[in-house]
Parts: sequence; C-alpha cells; structure tokens
Amino acid sequence: MFKALLTLRPACSVCGLDFSKSDTGDAGAVILIMVLGAFVVVMAFWVEFHFSPPLWVHAVLWPLVTVPLAILITRPMKAALVAAQFRHRPHEMGL
Repeated sequence: MFKALLTLRPACSVCGLDFSKSDTGDAGAVILIMVLGAFVVVMAFWVEFHFSPPLWVHAVLWPLVTVPLAILITRPMKAALVAAQFRHRPHEMGL
C-alpha cells in the first residue's frame, strides 16, 4: 500500500485499486496528536508522581518515547483512513 513512509502507491499491487484519488487529509495526524498526546501526558504525570525524577529525565525520556510511537502509529492510521474512505465514500475514489 505504501511506497515510502506515508506515500501511497499509485495503485494496489493485488487488486489494482487506484489510490491516486484517495484523500485522507489531516485526519490521521489530528487523531494521532490527540491520542498519542493524551497517552504521553498521562504517562508523564504517572512517572512524575511515582518516581519524582529530575526534569532532565523527562526531557530525555518523552521524546524518545513519542517519536518512535508516532512513526509506528502513523502508517496504520493512514491505511485505516484510506480503507474507511473506500468503504464509506467509494464515489470519491472513482468507484
């Protein structure tokens, strides 16, 4: 489905579905920011209240957690949005 990190192939290699008309917009990024942001903030509070680490630990720890999680979650999120568009608005994809 993807040819790069977030770039869709022109068409599906199995069924030939044209991905060029798929437009997920910014929905994936917005959902990711909300969900991952809430998770990281809750975990930061939990670490702060249970372990009371120095501030530099938070400054090192949370970027190391957030960036890989964001990269891992972004692709499935975009794929789910393409599938939802195919399922609920096939006319927008030229079907």
